[in-house]
Amino acid sequence: MGANSSSFSELAGNDYLRRFSGTESISPIDPFWNQFLSYTFLIPINRRWLCLRVIHVTFMNLENCIYISDSKLLEESTAAICKNLAINNCKTGNFSALIKNFLVRCTELKASAQCEDFVETITFESRQVNIFTWQTYNALFVIRSVCKYLVEHLSEELVIQQFDVQQSQAEGYTAPEDHGPLGEQLITSLVELLVDVPVLNFTYALHLEALNTLVVLTSIQMFQPSPTSKFVIFRYIMQGKCSIHACLLVKTLLRNFMNQEKCPAELYKNITDSVGAIASVTASLASSLWSVVTLGMSGSKEKKKEEEFNETLLANQSLLFLLVLANHCTTARGLQNPYRQALISFTNSQDQSSASPSRVTATFKIDYTQLYKVLCETLRDDQTTLLLYLLIHQNSLMKAFILSRTNIDQLVMPLLKILYHAQDRNSHHIYMALIILLILSEDDLFSKAVHDIAVTNVPWFKERTVSEISLGGLLIVVVIRTIQYNMTRMRDKYLHTNCLAALANMSAQFNNLHPYVAQRIVSLFALLCRKHSRMIDQLREAAVTSGNRKTDDNSGQSTEQDLMQDLAVLEEVIRMVLEIINSCLTNSLHHNPNLVYSLLYQKDHFYIFRTHPTFQDIIQNIDTVLSFFSTRLEQNGMNLSPAEVLQIIKQGALTFRRDKLKKFPDLKFKYVEEESPEEFFIPYIWSLVYHSSNMYFNASKIILFSLASGPEQTS
Repeated sequence: MGANSSSFSELAGNDYLRRFSGTESISPIDPFWNQFLSYTFLIPINRRWLCLRVIHVTFMNLENCIYISDSKLLEESTAAICKNLAINNCKTGNFSALIKNFLVRCTELKASAQCEDFVETITFESRQVNIFTWQTYNALFVIRSVCKYLVEHLSEELVIQQFDVQQSQAEGYTAPEDHGPLGEQLITSLVELLVDVPVLNFTYALHLEALNTLVVLTSIQMFQPSPTSKFVIFRYIMQGKCSIHACLLVKTLLRNFMNQEKCPAELYKNITDSVGAIASVTASLASSLWSVVTLGMSGSKEKKKEEEFNETLLANQSLLFLLVLANHCTTARGLQNPYRQALISFTNSQDQSSASPSRVTATFKIDYTQLYKVLCETLRDDQTTLLLYLLIHQNSLMKAFILSRTNIDQLVMPLLKILYHAQDRNSHHIYMALIILLILSEDDLFSKAVHDIAVTNVPWFKERTVSEISLGGLLIVVVIRTIQYNMTRMRDKYLHTNCLAALANMSAQFNNLHPYVAQRIVSLFALLCRKHSRMIDQLREAAVTSGNRKTDDNSGQSTEQDLMQDLAVLEEVIRMVLEIINSCLTNSLHHNPNLVYSLLYQKDHFYIFRTHPTFQDIIQNIDTVLSFFSTRLEQNGMNLSPAEVLQIIKQGALTFRRDKLKKFPDLKFKYVEEESPEEFFIPYIWSLVYHSSNMYFNASKIILFSLASGPEQTS
């Protein structure tokens, strides 16, 4: 059969899809469903083509190979079917019938999972169980596909109506007891599937599709302008029956992330035997799974390596959905978020302490050591960085555990790598990595410990080869580099402030700074001085130009005002850098001879600010230090080698009286989250879902965020 994209058009004429979306009402117990759900999509991932296989229970099949670039083609080819279903379902209730069929299957699967011999049952009855699970998966895949069309094209009110259509009762069928809105039943069933059914080779794909469906349902936030608390779907999740499983669900999602469970090999190996595809659930599920997953790969500009992508699909989707749960409905009055509460209050399963919690709250236990290990190993993309931020900012027990680690370098190094490659990251990712460092720097023990950890091999640091540098020294260099990058590219005032705040928190603990680190600190000040001088010249030119213009011309005044505002910001930055240097000299001058050396080498930059009213007081201390050591050097002659200069500085530091320096308040900055964090986090998280979930979303329908500002590159 023809291997070309036009083959997709045959989907619109498929008899089963036409009947499902047509005007005929189909009972939940009609044999049609067994036939309809016996299909599969097969994608060999080493080549970009898709085999669409519609398989009947009679083992007759229709197979088409279609070249594809992403799942957009598949959605476009089924758009007419989904549209017809949305129109006709209001009378037929076929979508509701499909969901009810799935709910029955899901209930049976969950009941089987409760049996102690669940795994043994699979062994003895593999064919029957496998086909049943395969069809359950296929039902959910169709549900997810329809839901995706609905949330992208209809208001939430109309979406809910599509779920709640009542069918006329067919002969021989007795409707089950009403358990509330069908949409809520579906969400509850998916949550129970995730927490009750173990992740095994033949259930891996079902877990993945359950997460995909939940993400799709909650993605209505991307396409509707309403606040999260107004969405019925989110109220189902936050206040409905599934909310009683909040702790279990959060624990399950974290466990999936921690396990980093590899995708079963059968799900991504080539499968060409159609009879084998029927007989083996892994073969059957593989086909559908990769129709969902691999198609979405091309939607990301930063493609992962195939082998990495194949291994941790469930961990990725679990993490994304956890972030969705934890960051919505956090500020709405009268609507609490039990999932966020569970995430910020879980405790360490390895802690044998008998101390009782300070407040009564539903919680769970998890192995902090394993979670910390996985965070360190996977801390390279936005979503893992955001999870770490939530844990370290909101979960006080987890924060204390992280700060107590003797191998804190395993966490800090990936954060520094993110900042170092700022040009390849989105601004949100840079900001979150920096905030984590700021929160860590609030702890004095952390600020001291990083200078006691030696770093010997940093392959990603390309500026120069550095040996015998401490983790603290590398942190300082990378943060300063981020400041310089921000000055030339991003020009974000808040990024400057947070970078300097982290350095300020650590400045009193600066210890044995490497010559290169000391040089970078002083060079940053020199760079700011030159920028300050240029800005003063621009102001003078603007004043002259403005004086030559007519009095009613406001353009010159506007330029001067802008320059004055920029100058004020720059002087704040310069002041803060001076305070960082002063803090180090005041608290640990005798431990940092290389900093004194660098200050002496570029002392002229400090002299020009001696009489500046903004810097005069802080410059006085630095001037005292420079004068003392300059005198010592002059006493030893003029032709001194660098080694001799450094030796004189070390000897002078032993006799320098720090009481000569004026006392300033300790530099201590604390990170405080914005008053309306959802305004930042909700668009950010959904942009991550758009780029990293391996699902295609119609960009033209998205109104929550601009794709130009979303995270386009992750690794």
